[in-house]
Amino acid sequence: MKFAFSSNAFLHCTLLETISVLADIGYEGIEIMADVPHAYPLYFTDDHIRQARKLLDKRNLRIANINAFMHNADGDTYHPSWIENDPAERARRIEYTLRCIDMAEKLGAPHISTEPGGPLEGISREEGMSHFLAGLRAVEQSARRKGIRILIEPEPGLLIENSSEFLEIYKKLDPAVFGLNFDIGHFFCVGEDPCALVLQLKECAAHFHLEDIASSRRHHHLTLGDGAIDIPGILKTIENTGFSGFVTVELYTYSEDAGEAARNAFRYLSDWRRNSPQERVETVGLLKS
Repeated sequence: MKFAFSSNAFLHCTLLETISVLADIGYEGIEIMADVPHAYPLYFTDDHIRQARKLLDKRNLRIANINAFMHNADGDTYHPSWIENDPAERARRIEYTLRCIDMAEKLGAPHISTEPGGPLEGISREEGMSHFLAGLRAVEQSARRKGIRILIEPEPGLLIENSSEFLEIYKKLDPAVFGLNFDIGHFFCVGEDPCALVLQLKECAAHFHLEDIASSRRHHHLTLGDGAIDIPGILKTIENTGFSGFVTVELYTYSEDAGEAARNAFRYLSDWRRNSPQERVETVGLLKS
C-alpha cells in the first residue's frame, strides 16, 4: 500500500509546482486532476505531458490515478454528466472521458476515476442508469485498447451513492475495464461501514480516496484525524487485504492552504505507519471510541 495526494487541492499552483511540493513532502504518488488548472485534456498538450513525465521521473513520484470526475473547464463539478437530459451534453462527457483515457495512456497512469452517473435532475433512476451504461459502453473499447481502467466513484447525492448501487451496475460491466474508486468518506457519509466494504469490494477496488468526515456524516472532506472515521482501522484493513496500489488523500476543501494540508496528512500517515503493528490484526470498529 502506497500513499498519494490529490492535486485537486492545489488550485493555486500549476501541475509542475504541485508535483514538486508533494515530492518534497515525501509522498510516493500524485493523483492528477484532469481539469483546470492542471491537466484538462483539451489544453494539456503533448509538450505538457513530456514535461510532467520528466519531472515525475526526476522526483521519483508515480501517478496514482487520473481524476476525471470534475469538469470545471467548461462546466462544473458534476456537469456535463453521463446522465444529462440533453444528448449533446452527454456526448460532451463521453468525449472528455475519451480524451482522459488517451492522456492517461500518454502519462503512464493505470486508470482514471469518473463520476457515478451524475445528479438525477428531471429524469428517473431507470433513465439515469440507462444513460450511464450507454456512456460507459461508448468509452469501453478505447479504455480496453489503451489498457486504462475506468473506476466509478460512488458519491452522496448522485446516481450511485452506495455499495449496493455500485454492484448493481458493476455486474453489467467488464471487470477487466471497469472498477471501483473506493472513497472512504463517501461510503461513511451514506451510513455504510468502510471497513466491512474494504473486504466486500476488494476484488473491484483499484484505488482509494481518503479523507475524514464529521460524525454528522455531512459530505465535507476534513483533514485526517479531525473527523469521526476510524482511519487507522480502515488503513489496517486495506493493508491486510494485500492491496499494493495507492491510497490517495483527497482534501480539495483545503485549497487555500493545500501545502499545509498535504504536510499534515503525510505526518498523520507516517505516524500510523510507524505505530502500526506488522502482524495481521482483526478489523476494528468504524467509529473512534
